[in-house]
Amino acid sequence: MEILQVAQHADDLDRAAAFYEMLLGGAPAARFDPPGLLFFNVGISRLLLERDAPSALIYLQVDNVQSTLERLRAAGVPVVGEPHVIFSHTDDTLGPAGTDEWMAFIEDSEGNTVGLISHEPRHDP
Repeated sequence: MEILQVAQHADDLDRAAAFYEMLLGGAPAARFDPPGLLFFNVGISRLLLERDAPSALIYLQVDNVQSTLERLRAAGVPVVGEPHVIFSHTDDTLGPAGTDEWMAFIEDSEGNTVGLISHEPRHDP
């Protein structure tokens, strides 16, 4: 079983399309307006941006949280949570063993919070 689709609220589909195209690095897969649906392919899942959807907290895996956040901050994206290690993986239960899980939070063009996560080699102090 896989997650096929996650819906996220968007008041303005044009503004949301521009934001998520910049964030995800690719154009929308489909748009149906009316009724106001915008789809992006994210791995094997779809992100649906919809006027009638409730706000959801989604987490996107990125190559490196720090560099992604620097790029987004330079583009004027509001940062609502600075990068920090949330977990060190000693086994493969929730992520690759021997890595630290980094997380940060941004605000999208529609006022939704989006989490960014990366797994990076553990750096013991």
